[in-house]
Amino acid sequence: MSLRTTALTDPKRSKGRRALFGIFAGLALFASADASAAAADAQGAVRDKHGDWVTRCETPPGAAHEQCAIVLSVVDQERPNLVLVVIVLNTADRKARLMRVIAPLGVLLPPGVGLRIDDADAGRLSFLQCLPNGCVAQLAMDDSLLEKLKNGKTATLGIFQTPEQGVGVQAPLAGFKEAYEQLP
Repeated sequence: MSLRTTALTDPKRSKGRRALFGIFAGLALFASADASAAAADAQGAVRDKHGDWVTRCETPPGAAHEQCAIVLSVVDQERPNLVLVVIVLNTADRKARLMRVIAPLGVLLPPGVGLRIDDADAGRLSFLQCLPNGCVAQLAMDDSLLEKLKNGKTATLGIFQTPEQGVGVQAPLAGFKEAYEQLP
């Protein structure tokens, strides 16, 4: 598995990567559980930044409350077209905490997205739906996983592009704890 990745908050990133980040972040940030296509237009205002994690907020159509999420986008250095967007949010009803990963089209769906935190298995996100801009995987976070994310250094997101080709994309967790704790 390849583990060379770069967070897209690097000031040297290209305009194309920034545009791709905006598309993926808008797609995923406020996607409902069924990941409606209308979410593709949502961008959300940037509220804060902690490390590489950015807080984005907006009031989705029909929602009573503003919804915020923390977002991190990472790119595999060996495969610049392999961009994963990680979104962590509390549901609008405030009853669940979710992690979503937006993966590019063409990934194998049955294995989902593997999640490791500091080299320890932490679970698997199941794909819900593919939209024109990517495939959405989701995992409900329990207290144990949330603590691992808050105290960890690196999360590794594992996807498969072919049955033989697994790719581990590293996501830095620096700033995750501060970003998550300020979510409404």
